[in-house]
Amino acid sequence: MTQTNPARIFVVDDEPVNLKLLDKLLTGQGYTQLVLLQDPREVLPRYQEGRPDLILLDINMPHLDGYAVMEQLKNLEDSMLPPVVVMTAQHGRDALLKALNSGARDFIGKPFDRAELLMRVRNLLDAQLAHRMVFDQKAVLEERVRERTEALNKTRLQVVQRLGRAAEYRDNETGLHTIRMSRFAECIANSMGWSIERCDLLLHASPMHDVGKIGIPDSILLKPGKLDAAEWATMQTHAAIGAMILADDDESDLLQLAQKIALNHHEKWDGTGYPAGLEGEAIPLAARIVAVADVFDALTSERPYKAAWSVDAAVEFLVSQSGAHFDPEVIRHFQLCLPALLAIRNSLLDC
Repeated sequence: MTQTNPARIFVVDDEPVNLKLLDKLLTGQGYTQLVLLQDPREVLPRYQEGRPDLILLDINMPHLDGYAVMEQLKNLEDSMLPPVVVMTAQHGRDALLKALNSGARDFIGKPFDRAELLMRVRNLLDAQLAHRMVFDQKAVLEERVRERTEALNKTRLQVVQRLGRAAEYRDNETGLHTIRMSRFAECIANSMGWSIERCDLLLHASPMHDVGKIGIPDSILLKPGKLDAAEWATMQTHAAIGAMILADDDESDLLQLAQKIALNHHEKWDGTGYPAGLEGEAIPLAARIVAVADVFDALTSERPYKAAWSVDAAVEFLVSQSGAHFDPEVIRHFQLCLPALLAIRNSLLDC
């Protein structure tokens, strides 16, 4: 008893007698999924209904010859394009080369030897099966890499968030401050035309802006009064300390952005900031955005050493510092999305 073979095979020939012959021959060998096409114009729509594992294709046909059919298939850019066996009464080297150059994997002259045809069909189906197994395995491996990369990114994000939380505890700030200011930064960046991906990265990197305060002595960090010159110089080192904590990760876009923000969010547009006295666009844009978001939330939040400013007073101050402390373009977008910022603030008020 002949064993059935589930391979899907297209047989394309404008001669009904040839279709019947190939149908009988292949069916007799257990191939049960045959699609017999007398009109070559049906190949593409039938292919799109269900990809075959092999195509037996005549060359000389009305409407579309075999070369045109192969061109249509090639234009699909299908990574699993099935092998094509060209069947033709044309003989000679030129016909062979033209067929192979058009995408055929094999070439059988008419009238064909039945045993030879069956062997070529079997061999090409075996090769296609192996190709599909490799392709499927590649897809499995790519999915595993994607899952592991996602898990790694999630772990990095957790590290970033927990380090940021540690800095907050040392500075007597609530977690809502970093949540609010990071949401403010995301909103401003979105107004400035950043992509969804970049905005999301900024949202998760900006809570690390003050992580360097971990390295500042409590006597300075928690001092209730004004810092003297030496103490202020020590306090300013938190930007460089934060950058060092976040350094040396060339693979994580998140940590690289967090490092830039930690190092540069106290730089000022006019060059009077710290730690490097950068000026204008020499300051990374993410740090310029975070600077506005951070100061706005700090001014409008109550602290043990100060009362909260009114929103109007805080906005007036930020606008007055446009071109001095802050990037004028960032301030412009801060004003444009102020209603959204206030909605964020009102939804995340400190208890």
